[in-house]
Amino acid sequence: MKPVETRFLEPLDVLFLRGNKLFGDPGSFGESLVPPWPSVAAGAIRSRMLADAGVDLAAFARGEIDHPALGTPQRPGDFAVTAFHLARRHADGSVEALVQPPADLVIGEADAGSTTIRSLTPIPLLQAGGLQCSAPLPLLPVLAEAERSKPAGGWWLTEAGWRRYLAGGTPNASDLARSSELWALDHRVGVGLDAATRRAADGRLFSLQAVAMTKRGHRIGTEKGTRKAILADYDVGFLATISGATPPADGPVRLGGDGRAAAIRSATATLPEPDFDAIAGAGRCRMILATPGLFTGGWLPTGSTQQADGSHRFELYGVRGRLVCAAVPRAEVISGWDLAQWQPKAAQRAAPAGSVWWLDELEATTTALRKLAAKGLWGDPCEDAARRAEGFNRIALAAWK
Repeated sequence: MKPVETRFLEPLDVLFLRGNKLFGDPGSFGESLVPPWPSVAAGAIRSRMLADAGVDLAAFARGEIDHPALGTPQRPGDFAVTAFHLARRHADGSVEALVQPPADLVIGEADAGSTTIRSLTPIPLLQAGGLQCSAPLPLLPVLAEAERSKPAGGWWLTEAGWRRYLAGGTPNASDLARSSELWALDHRVGVGLDAATRRAADGRLFSLQAVAMTKRGHRIGTEKGTRKAILADYDVGFLATISGATPPADGPVRLGGDGRAAAIRSATATLPEPDFDAIAGAGRCRMILATPGLFTGGWLPTGSTQQADGSHRFELYGVRGRLVCAAVPRAEVISGWDLAQWQPKAAQRAAPAGSVWWLDELEATTTALRKLAAKGLWGDPCEDAARRAEGFNRIALAAWK
């Protein structure tokens, strides 16, 4: 396995993290996407690498320059984003990854105000009361609860909670961080420009969301029963790991829409891993999308095929198993802006980050499991080298107890 480099992207200004929805028309509203797609990090880091190398960007866009690590826009090199997470940097310089809760975790609020976390359990349809549905897999992810609770959003798993999840456990309420403690939204007003004169156009006001990441010393709450402010002791940004290249270790980058100021820093961080030996020995596991997944089979991951008996088998990089259950939220649309071609990228339907698949009858060595986790859900040869370099289809493997 090639070594990976870890970097912390620290916003120095508010960010415009645009999704795939158009805005800019009079009265329109531009919503920010948190976390952004991993292509945001890939674009920022690659642009800085080209600038450091003194590359003529116009010539590179035309494919006239073949960078040793980045290749060309038409034929990407070995550079790839292998992980991308929201993160916070503590006072000692260590960086903690924050993970969007997987789809098989249900976070709720009880009537007493306490926060609960429960896990979906795969069970056969007959055990679920003889249900009949169009689900093609033999098991359904079911939430069994003795008391009703209200679903709660705006939570993130801390690194301790993510480690507990990968080991097959259910995180505790103490393993959660609120979105309000990590960033705030700042609504801004924009003015449309006349393309010919480059002046403000009459009647072209629109609004959009800016994202202000929490900085050390920012107020993030109030102590219960008092008016004493709770101040953050961390800086929030993004953690990215890069393979196939050595990205800059320090200095500025342009991040997100309008190229807002950010800094790239070397990071002291070790992302949690599952016990691969235990997974190989157990013969079953869960597979979680860490970044959006672009699959030719829609919600079915790369490597899965339907058999003559109707079952779905998974085989990729020496890992074989039977796909028995899935928790995949509604598809989202991935697009973006192609700077080299100066046009929008093709819009593609994607399985959202946090999607979960359960595999049993697992046949894999520890080495094969590590290889699958390192390469992600891409075929060999890769179906889309450009999207692979941008960090899509990345996964984590977790125990299934």
